[in-house]
Amino acid sequence: MTKPLESADSTGATGGNGGKPLDPARARLVELADARGVSLSALSGLIGRNASYLQQFVRKGSPRKLEEVDRGTLARFFAVDESELGAPDPVVHVAGALRGEGAGLSAPRSHAEWADIPRLALGASAGPGALANYEVPVGRLRFSSRWLKSQGLDPAMLSVIEVEGDSMEPTLRDSDEILVDRTPRPLRAGIHVIRVDDVLLVKRLEAGAAGMIRVISDNPAYPRMERPMEEVDVVGRVVWKGGKI
Repeated sequence: MTKPLESADSTGATGGNGGKPLDPARARLVELADARGVSLSALSGLIGRNASYLQQFVRKGSPRKLEEVDRGTLARFFAVDESELGAPDPVVHVAGALRGEGAGLSAPRSHAEWADIPRLALGASAGPGALANYEVPVGRLRFSSRWLKSQGLDPAMLSVIEVEGDSMEPTLRDSDEILVDRTPRPLRAGIHVIRVDDVLLVKRLEAGAAGMIRVISDNPAYPRMERPMEEVDVVGRVVWKGGKI
């Protein structure tokens, strides 16, 4: 299936400030990055920061704590509770709590109404094909959590990538962005991101003869292919697109 992200930055168990042990939130971030095989610089890109942002957070203690939006994005990426990355405990305002008012709780909301989906630094070719090397987050695109839920989509299983080429026109155009659902599901006809011979493609798939799958370009200028199912690695189904009018 997918290739691993670049290795995590080597930070060890101590920070750069006099060799002091990392606090729990920083140590947990390093642990999660190591387990996922993703570098702190790549994670900085995921939250829309410069490449050294999280290295400075871990090693130099700057910023002192992660911003709420950044912390929420990282927690969703690693599928952990925000408290593991330093979210404060909910604060109960006693007077409001005694009155039984819901407003008495002032816990961070973590932007639960929104989901920040990672943009990956690769393109799904709708043309001759592009080699898929590293899947490194370079930013994020925000979607309504309510809309995702209505579509039966799990934010943790979604990625945004850019279409390259014209073989899927007029359905998908060059530089369109597509939302890809990587949830394992029985294959059904539709537009998917696939790997064939280590090349990442976005194509329409249909069942073919026994054990075969049709790989179709919507642009009639491109030929159809039929490949054995075991030669087609289905990365995910395209569930949304965005682009220029």
